Amino acid sequence: MDLQAHLNAIAGFNNLELLAGQVVEGFISGMHKSPFHGFSAEFAEHKVYNAGESTKHIDWKLYARTDKLYTKRYEEETNLRCHLILDNSSSMHYPALTSSDLNKPNKIAFSVLAAAAIMQLMKKQRDAVGLSIYAENFEYYAPEKGSERHHHMLLDQLNQTLIKPDSAVKTDTYANLHFIAEKLKRRSLVFLFSDFFQNEIEQEKTFEALQHLKYNKHEVVLFHTYDSATELNFNFDSTPKRFEDVETGKHIDVFSDNLKEDYKKLVNAYFEALKLRCAQYRIKYVKADIQRGFAPILSTFLVERKQFL
Repeated sequence: MDLQAHLNAIAGFNNLELLAGQVVEGFISGMHKSPFHGFSAEFAEHKVYNAGESTKHIDWKLYARTDKLYTKRYEEETNLRCHLILDNSSSMHYPALTSSDLNKPNKIAFSVLAAAAIMQLMKKQRDAVGLSIYAENFEYYAPEKGSERHHHMLLDQLNQTLIKPDSAVKTDTYANLHFIAEKLKRRSLVFLFSDFFQNEIEQEKTFEALQHLKYNKHEVVLFHTYDSATELNFNFDSTPKRFEDVETGKHIDVFSDNLKEDYKKLVNAYFEALKLRCAQYRIKYVKADIQRGFAPILSTFLVERKQFL
C-alpha cells in the first residue's frame, strides 16, 4: 500500500482523543446496563445516586441513556502509575487497513486506540501514565505524568505511530523490555500490547525481560493482540494464496484449505502455551482479539487498577 492510500485508510483516526472518548463512553454505558458489570460504584467519575443526596451532581445525560441515577464523583489524586508499551513491528500492522472503518482496525490501530482509551480513563481518574513504543529499535519513551499537556503529547505520539507507513521491521522485545525496566524507577502497572509471534528462543528471552519488570515490583499485563479471523481460525477462501512474512519477506504459495486444520491446531497450542507461561510468571494474560472490540481491555484496566491500589 502506498503512502497516500495508507493515509486515506486511517483518515477516520485523525481525532484520536475524540475516538478514545467515544470508546470509553460506549464502554461505560454498556457497563452500567449490564447486570454483571460490578464496577459502577468503583469508577471514579460516577457513583450510584442515593435517595436524600443532593441532586447537584446527577449526570442527567447518563440517566437518559441508562434510566438510572448516577452522580459525578470527584476524588483526590491517586498514586497509580501506569506505563503503556506498544510493539510497533511490521507484524502489528497486519492486516492492511483498507478503509477508515473503525470497526475493522488492524492490530496496531486496535492497540493505539485501546491505549488512548485507557489514557482517557486514567485522565478521568487523575492517574499518571507513561508510554513506550518499540520495534527492532526503541522508538519512544515518556515517563508517567498526569498533566493535560503530557496527555496530549502521548496522544500525538500514538497518532504518529498509526500514521507512519509500515515497513519490514523486525521485533526485539527482549532488549527493549530490559531498557524499559531500567527506565521505570517507581512501581507501576505495566500494559504490553504485542502479537507475540515468536519462536521458542525469542519467547524464552522475552519472558526473561518480563521477569526484569516483575523483579522491580511492577504488575504486568500482556494484551495478546491478534486477528482471530485469519491468525487464529485461518479463514481464507479456497483459492491459492501467497503467505508472506511481513518482517523477513519470506513467502510460500499454498491452498489454504490444505493446511487449515493443522495450522489451527498449532496456533491454538501456541496460544495456550503462552497463556500458561504467563501464569507461571504471575503475568496477567488477556486476549486482545481485534474482532471483539475494546471492552475486555478496559474491563481489565478497571480490575487491575482496583487491585493495584
